[in-house]
Amino acid sequence: MSLGLGVAGCGARVDDAGGGGQAAASCVDTSGDSVKIGFLNSRSGTMAISENTVYNSLAMAADEINAAGGVMGKKLEIVAEDGASEPTIFAEKATKLIQSDCVAAVFGGWTSSSRKAMLPVFESNDALLFYPVQYEGLESSKNIFYTGATTNQQIIPALDYLKEKGAKSLFLVGSDYVFPQTANKIIKAYAAANGIEIKGEEYAPLGHTDFSTITAKVRDADADAVFNTLNGDSNVAFFKEYKNLGLTAATMPVLSVSIAEEEVGGIGVDNIVGQPVAWNYYQTIDTPVNKKFVADFTAKYGPDKVTSDPMEAAYTSLYLWKAMVEKAKSFAVPDVQAAAGGVSFDAPEGTVTVNGENHHIAKTALIGKIGPDGLIYTDWTSGKPIEPDPYLKSYPWASGLAG
Repeated sequence: MSLGLGVAGCGARVDDAGGGGQAAASCVDTSGDSVKIGFLNSRSGTMAISENTVYNSLAMAADEINAAGGVMGKKLEIVAEDGASEPTIFAEKATKLIQSDCVAAVFGGWTSSSRKAMLPVFESNDALLFYPVQYEGLESSKNIFYTGATTNQQIIPALDYLKEKGAKSLFLVGSDYVFPQTANKIIKAYAAANGIEIKGEEYAPLGHTDFSTITAKVRDADADAVFNTLNGDSNVAFFKEYKNLGLTAATMPVLSVSIAEEEVGGIGVDNIVGQPVAWNYYQTIDTPVNKKFVADFTAKYGPDKVTSDPMEAAYTSLYLWKAMVEKAKSFAVPDVQAAAGGVSFDAPEGTVTVNGENHHIAKTALIGKIGPDGLIYTDWTSGKPIEPDPYLKSYPWASGLAG
């Protein structure tokens, strides 16, 4: 999505990755005892149900880092902006953070539409975005670090799981934007190669709340399972209507890739109990690192607060940036990019390592089920981190999808 945003700056230099385009000179100031970074999350609008927790986890990571002495001895100064669930606002706020606030890196975004809107801003300004949410793949940029899952670390393991459970037909339901449309293109290619019938494909606008027609189509199609790529508060309306029709995890499971612990509370546990989800982190992971992470988060934000995959990936992203900067001994973007490969962090999800070629990270795939307490419990695991393959080069059936 090209927004035609102008790039301003006092001076310019050639952008290494931009085909000779002009990039604004960096105005990042590292001469004092602090350095600015930007948080860009939807604090309002349809995506606020998901993104406020991401903001909280970023703030916690920044507080921890500052309490431990900062990054290369400099305290982090946070400049926070609200993307308001609108891609154009994300692009505008990203431009402000880079050009006016002079931040060293930006952390945030959720929907792929927001990321696609921001990508040309970061590339033309040669700035860094750390994007924390699973997405549809088929993308890489030297100006973005993707700390959520790409397709072969979430969607394909989810499809393998359904196939192992005996699913021979699927119904696809998603929000009407980039991620669900591209994900479903990949799902249909997988289905064709694996003898799985697609019995229907329906989309609803982000924020849509009337799912009576779509859920009736799902019921009448009588597929073995539903693959759900709805985002935000549309999931609340969908699952309430799904339950109203008498559909359950036992009769027709709905495997979701954008519902984590944070969303379960909004949807209502009774409406979604037993349903499967695919992620790389759950609050219930039983390790000392994760137990401390959960304890620290609930101590800071309240005992009723839950952790989730995207906020854990956001928390991890700040520590990965810190490690890159300290390895490079520099805040400069080219230095950080050069140092990124092989950087690892002992994250709540387990040890993650940055791939220097495609700027994704190795992640362990987990399929979980939603329990009656609203938490998610692992039902299947890949057992070890899966190397990122954003263009699905290792899958013959996916050839041509990136075109």
